[in-house]
Amino acid sequence: MLPLYLLTFAAAVQAHNQLLPGSCNFESSTCEYTSDADFASWNLHKDGHFVAVDTVDGAGEKPQGGTTGVLLSPALEQSEWSCLRLVYQITGSGSLEVLQRSEGRSFDRPLWSSQAPSDSWVISSMDLQNNTEPYRVVIEGKPGGSPGSSVAVFEIHISPGFCLECDFEESHLCGYSNQWNANVNWYVGGGGAQLLSNGVLDDHTFKNRTGHLMYVDSIYAKTFKEVAKLVSPMTTVPMSGCLSFQYQRSTERGNLFSVFTRDRLGQYQELWRPELEEQSEWSGTLGEWIPVQVDLKAPYSVQVVFEVAFNSPRGGRVAVDDISFSSEFCSSDTEPTFDPSIASCDFESGFCSYTQDQVTGSSWRRVSVKPNIFRNGDHTTGAGSFLLAHSRLNPRSGYVSRLTGPTLPGNMKYCLRFYFSLREITPPTAGFNQTDQALAVYLQQSGGSQEKIWSQGEKSRGIWIAADVTFHTSQPAKVVFVSTCRSFWDCGSVALDDMSVKLGDCELPATAAAGTLSSPLPGHCDFEAGLCGYTQDKHTDAADWERRRGSTPTSYTGPRGDHTAGLGYYLYLEASPMLSGQSARLLSRPLRGSRESQCLSFYYHMYGSGIGQLSVHLDKGGEDVLLWQQSGEQSIAWLRARVEYQSDSLHQLVFEATRGPSVRSDIAIDDIILEGGPCPEMEIQATVGTSNEIE
Repeated sequence: MLPLYLLTFAAAVQAHNQLLPGSCNFESSTCEYTSDADFASWNLHKDGHFVAVDTVDGAGEKPQGGTTGVLLSPALEQSEWSCLRLVYQITGSGSLEVLQRSEGRSFDRPLWSSQAPSDSWVISSMDLQNNTEPYRVVIEGKPGGSPGSSVAVFEIHISPGFCLECDFEESHLCGYSNQWNANVNWYVGGGGAQLLSNGVLDDHTFKNRTGHLMYVDSIYAKTFKEVAKLVSPMTTVPMSGCLSFQYQRSTERGNLFSVFTRDRLGQYQELWRPELEEQSEWSGTLGEWIPVQVDLKAPYSVQVVFEVAFNSPRGGRVAVDDISFSSEFCSSDTEPTFDPSIASCDFESGFCSYTQDQVTGSSWRRVSVKPNIFRNGDHTTGAGSFLLAHSRLNPRSGYVSRLTGPTLPGNMKYCLRFYFSLREITPPTAGFNQTDQALAVYLQQSGGSQEKIWSQGEKSRGIWIAADVTFHTSQPAKVVFVSTCRSFWDCGSVALDDMSVKLGDCELPATAAAGTLSSPLPGHCDFEAGLCGYTQDKHTDAADWERRRGSTPTSYTGPRGDHTAGLGYYLYLEASPMLSGQSARLLSRPLRGSRESQCLSFYYHMYGSGIGQLSVHLDKGGEDVLLWQQSGEQSIAWLRARVEYQSDSLHQLVFEATRGPSVRSDIAIDDIILEGGPCPEMEIQATVGTSNEIE
């Protein structure tokens, strides 16, 4: 039997006058929601007031179109922020995903997903940003293969405002939840009921006893520092602004009241606690509601946690009501959310915001290497610029090269990512025998002190390796890259490229800033977790693309590492078992047509004396259009390709690699990105050379 608060959910929502188009309780109809005919149907269960997609249909057969059901909302137009709350259940096994579809876009934007089964209905919340163009909500349900598995949706509730906001008048509590404690917990108060010992007479919303609020009481506290936590839904988009709420509190010496943010890793950051002057207003009983406004900066997904700790059963009570949020900061003096992109640089057009330390008498040089079969190029394009600290280029036998980044504000956590490469020089005995001194990263505080936050440990040479560094600074600081060489014989060269800084921990999912998914963004694939929906062509090719890390089995052909991180995965054509002229074809999933141009970007590796051909095609229902092609040996480096195309009908992208005349014909691809809109200005194709020319 369903809990009472879920049975009354529909009635409460129906009575609420703030529902927006796209809301539906599926009581008697689907409210213009329709099933995509290319997939399994969502069925309206009139007796249970919900729609579901099941492993088998009513006749016991697997539904046509497979077991994936796609439910489409009517076209929606909402110029202001709104909150979508979904009441759903995954029975047995399966997954549920919510996406946003805009007209003319080949990909849907992920909003939220879940694979967790449950024994009852579950509520999830997701913010919908203000949108100037019509869109549809896409709900994709995939029941698992086990018998009896199903995915069901009971309620879709779209209301104006942000998902953090709540007056607790509706039974779903806006997705807020109590983190269960054996002795002290948050409860719903008000509603005209007489609550024992809570001392709360009127809620804040309606100023009477019929309204609702959340409260916690110490009466059942048994141990020192019993903690009760009221937790908001997880934000699903970057947010910054003013968080407001009302609270009442009694017995100031018996409890501690604080508000935190909590990220997906479970890490807390204090947002607010009462000031000392407020404490003088407290008394032994609850009285007037006290308003609070605090600035919230959430560039990645967080929950807001209202936490109360009690020291004893006489710790009093705390009540909270009317939580709201505004995209404007509480004070005009609040500094805007820091844009970490100022610390990002690919060195294609200079040093960006990075500066040299002239005191050491040595410097990082900005260089470029033409594509060749002996020396690696830069990480950005394979033919662009990067920074190099090199003992042979330095007039002294030993050196210290320091590169200093821009100032980063204090009291924040950052994730620094950069790519480095150790490179040997002649004579062969040289080449960073002391690898721990090859490269180190320091955090230089505004007061002059510095702390080492990363040092080189990986000894792989000749490939670009990604380094991720999480650090927190309590005061303004700068990141400093230092390469140290004691003598010519101890050192080779160390290269840097593609630095980027983001807010938050490096372990946070890459899509956490934009949603709750751990899967790659649509159109993006780095092959680290699989093929991302790409499939092998089993009908017209002679072999498959293989997923691999490290070097390929055949010497003098193929990459030594992937492009994404240097130590990750890529796809390649293994030429050894194939005949000359045979090919392998990789197909994207079907892509919707678009009136606007699309930009396909990817990295390719074509190194080997017997390299054949790599081409990209557009397959439009059997009609083949060649988009891009490259033949013969190109470089020992990963090279970037960009292809702009337009297709107004359903299509697939095809990557085709053809074996050349010998086994040294391994062709690889990595880091595919497909985005709407024209490609950025195309880089000039560099001429293939046979030497390591540094310009």
